Amino acid sequence: MCTPASRRPSLRPSQLLVAGLVVIAAATMRAEQVRPDAAALNPATTGGFSPRDTPLTLGAAAYAKILCSAVFVSGRDEAEARLNSAFFLTPEAERPHITTTIDRERKIVRATVRGVVTRSAGFYGDQGCVIHPEGTDSVLFTPTPVKTTLPDAKSQPWPMGDRVVEAPWPADLDRRGVDAAMDLAFSDPEALTAGMLVLHKGRIVAERYALGATADTQLESWSMGKSLTATLVGLLIQQGALTLAAPAPVPSWQAPTDPRRAITLSHLLRMSSGLHCTSPGDPDFAPERDGYPAHALVYSGAIDVFRFSTSRPLQFPPGTEGRYRNCDPLTLGAIVRQVVESRGETYLTWPQRALFDRIGIRRQVLEPDPYGNFILSGFDYGTVRNWARLGLLYAQDGMWQGTRLLPEGFATFVRTPAPGWATPRYGGLFWVNGTQELDAPPDAFWMAGAGGQRVIIIPSRDLVIVRLGHMRGDTTGMKLLDKAVRGLVDAVRMPPGR
Repeated sequence: MCTPASRRPSLRPSQLLVAGLVVIAAATMRAEQVRPDAAALNPATTGGFSPRDTPLTLGAAAYAKILCSAVFVSGRDEAEARLNSAFFLTPEAERPHITTTIDRERKIVRATVRGVVTRSAGFYGDQGCVIHPEGTDSVLFTPTPVKTTLPDAKSQPWPMGDRVVEAPWPADLDRRGVDAAMDLAFSDPEALTAGMLVLHKGRIVAERYALGATADTQLESWSMGKSLTATLVGLLIQQGALTLAAPAPVPSWQAPTDPRRAITLSHLLRMSSGLHCTSPGDPDFAPERDGYPAHALVYSGAIDVFRFSTSRPLQFPPGTEGRYRNCDPLTLGAIVRQVVESRGETYLTWPQRALFDRIGIRRQVLEPDPYGNFILSGFDYGTVRNWARLGLLYAQDGMWQGTRLLPEGFATFVRTPAPGWATPRYGGLFWVNGTQELDAPPDAFWMAGAGGQRVIIIPSRDLVIVRLGHMRGDTTGMKLLDKAVRGLVDAVRMPPGR
């Protein structure tokens, strides 16, 4: 067993983002500030980088969106969601000065900072909640219903349905160890663990919920959506529409002298494209120079996130510098939309048809920007069981009930340390255990989202572990999860010689 204190980096990406926003706010915030020119909030329009003096309006916009999703997507109580989640992208100094109103008839949430700046977000059915461009209460796309073709989940056994078939307990799994690990994950109320599920050899062996969540609750998932982006790209590779090693087919990069022509899909999946997309997690990030980070702007700016991400110039040669930045997965999202629409298919419903219906997921809420582009770097909501199915797809090497959905070797690719990263922590839009960040075998890899959202796949133990919770419980929740994972690993009785 490894010693957690010696393994763990001081800050996770979500904590770096919060810390960076606090620094930016201290450097740039002006309480008397009112709404800036709308064009300044959309660098994709002006060709510039991120705005410098707009944390009030951006913080209000993000607060309204997160609260809107908590209330109308997850069905949470307003006061509870404000306390535990809505604050995430708002500078800490401003959080006590935010007031909110919820129009439950029109399903619009408004957040006002210091009585000066008000922003709104609205609920758009199967597209979830979307930040409205400043000065409006509308979006720039046509909301589209997303319908599953699957029968009632109760009528089908797991994993295509939700009916769990009774069977003898596995002989190679210590039941007391599994129960103890689950107890540990929920042992501290400060962890705000909402749901947890364990699969062993594809079978549900443990499942528990708290805080009013159920197996049907669509919960905040944040950057686990990046791994979902990888999955959609993998589907298109398997269909022959994309090639992993080929240059990324971004039209604006195709001029003969454009150095971005060298960026491949592999670079984007490994977050080593070299695109200039500032993040508080960058070792050289300086708010006085870089302004509001592009990594956060895609969440709060109500901009065209695909146009913005693909408009970034190069900062590093492709493949040489791995950095955790949202522009790479969003560029992949732009490519997915381009391919899907070039085939005459409806973009907003394509993930349901192409992926979710095929693996038993009847509803997964993917939220877009006001232009209808999925912000699948973080605005995604799913049930614990939905995420378990996605984890199971990777545990089965991209196979699902005898059908190959992802290319052979794709699961190996996403869990292999990316060569451009200074430490072996990241693969292909999945985190990997090369630094023993997780107290688990070295073959563990996982989807990770801010607030302690995890789907952990451990091939050597035939385990998939899903944990979802609320933002304020991140630190405590992750300490408990690390210990719970160790307990689950130890509960698997390994055959001699393994």
